[in-house]
Amino acid sequence: MPDSLLTLTGVTKRFGALTALNAVSLDIAPGEIHCLLGENGAGKSTLCNVIFGIHPPDEGVMSLNGVPYRPAGPADALRLGIAMVHQHFSLVPDLTVVDNLLLGQARGILDRRACAVRVEELSAEYGLALAPFARIQDLSVGERQRVEIVKCLMRNPRLLVLDEPTAVLLPPEIAALIDVCRRVAARGCGVMLVTHKLAEIKSAATRATVLRGGKTVAVSSNPAEEIGVLVRAMIQRELGPLGHAAEAALGLSDSTPAEARAAERPHDIVAQIDGLSFLDSQGVRRLDNVTIEIGRGEIVGIAGVEGNGQSELSAILSGMLRPTGGLFSVQNTDLTGRGPRDVTAAGVGIVPEDRHAVGCVTAMSVAENMFLGRLRAFSRFGLLRRAAFHRAAADLMQRFDVRASGPGGAFSSLSGGNQQKAVLARELTLSNLAFLVAAQPTRGLDVGAVEAVYGHIREACRRGVGVLLISSELDELLAVADRIVVFYRGRIVGSCPASPAYRERIGVMMSGQPA
Repeated sequence: MPDSLLTLTGVTKRFGALTALNAVSLDIAPGEIHCLLGENGAGKSTLCNVIFGIHPPDEGVMSLNGVPYRPAGPADALRLGIAMVHQHFSLVPDLTVVDNLLLGQARGILDRRACAVRVEELSAEYGLALAPFARIQDLSVGERQRVEIVKCLMRNPRLLVLDEPTAVLLPPEIAALIDVCRRVAARGCGVMLVTHKLAEIKSAATRATVLRGGKTVAVSSNPAEEIGVLVRAMIQRELGPLGHAAEAALGLSDSTPAEARAAERPHDIVAQIDGLSFLDSQGVRRLDNVTIEIGRGEIVGIAGVEGNGQSELSAILSGMLRPTGGLFSVQNTDLTGRGPRDVTAAGVGIVPEDRHAVGCVTAMSVAENMFLGRLRAFSRFGLLRRAAFHRAAADLMQRFDVRASGPGGAFSSLSGGNQQKAVLARELTLSNLAFLVAAQPTRGLDVGAVEAVYGHIREACRRGVGVLLISSELDELLAVADRIVVFYRGRIVGSCPASPAYRERIGVMMSGQPA
């Protein structure tokens, strides 16, 4: 192993009474891909933020190329050649791709054309297609992640820190990014890759470190052969029956156990989408005559390359967008064009793909977010009964394994995975839940949390809840759904049972060709 590029010794970071990192030690060598894994809330993002200068360590030392390293902030880290792709986007929505890339990097007159040329070069080189002059707010979640990745690559870093960069990417994009990591490492750059996808560790990692409860609990110099050891170190147990579905969704297995499927096909229709169409503000047809029926206890998966109408469908079903044409009803109640309050009142749960933009209020507490829209149930004479409110939130946190300092803690203090579990808990516990729209529900979750999410969704299905599952991960759909509907340019190009035997056929349909 070459001399270390970055070395951490005994690094500790506290936030009040919470010890997020406890005497963590690791080193990253030039030219290696060092994977960091652990459950949600294990301290992975905190460690990345310490390295990038966002948080100063309370104890311990860091060195970069043998020289003491204690950045005063991200600008220091960037100046010294450390670039980071954050778990959550750090983009300005109403600016273009080019303008976002120039922020903090350009002085004087901005040469947008030269920047656009550079973006196109990187896009072609690494397979991360971007329109340089598109506005961020008009891009899909996956496209926004590509902007973050290109922003780092433009700096030619010597250490690239990637905090779950593949969570929003499609399989071909993931393969391209892993190839990016290999090529960057081949130049002698160190790469620290935070990921929950064990297949990525198996295919790309030179070494791997496992964090649990803020501590280093395992290090492997041969992660491809020690995946099982790493998983046990991470979650302290073997995966259960639904864990096999989690493995499939994470790309480790092509088989789906029979017990993960519904015993019988449903007959009673709970949700009807009939001829939905949508034209955006530019007159572009994003949805074109989409018709889907979802039965009680059935999971219908929506497959397709991101940006082919899935986001618009989710927004319409949640009441965030009004369709141009068509109908949407749940249990024979017409919800076409109705707002989020009416949709929720009709028994529709929504897990949005962008939880920060539309799924939560990060400045509010965990408890307040878990009972958004239901605060009246804990009110008397206009006053909130906080004791009962916090007890109910604590029970829900335990049931869904939402890890936080307590119900009154700030929602923003939760890890991304725990935020997602809190949103899922809120939506799955609607008293009259009949239909669930889940867009990317396991994005950014560790393998144990993926298993838990599947378990909760399956339990809802056993109660007769119909589920529309929108995911950019085909393996996830094959592992969880009963049948798959394929989108291309806002149209349904075909459908088939959710079986690995149909993988090739689904891939053909995702390219726009009927199979």
